[in-house]
Amino acid sequence: MLILQRKKNEAVLIGPDIEIIVTDLKGDWVKLGIKASKSIPVFRKEVYDLIQKQNLAASQIRKEDIDQFTDFLKK
Repeated sequence: MLILQRKKNEAVLIGPDIEIIVTDLKGDWVKLGIKASKSIPVFRKEVYDLIQKQNLAASQIRKEDIDQFTDFLKK
């Protein structure tokens, strides 16, 4: 993990296309601005983790679903 110190209005570049700017500091909170192409998805980590969890759940085949589909085919 790379750890950097930045002051308000200072930035960090990730590659040539992503810029992260410290826009405000208040107590324990830091506001970040992110400049990136619209084709690059940017998520808070907790939102990204939830999306991954929901995608995994949606990709699972449940026995009840198979049984229901099998019953449907028999009709």
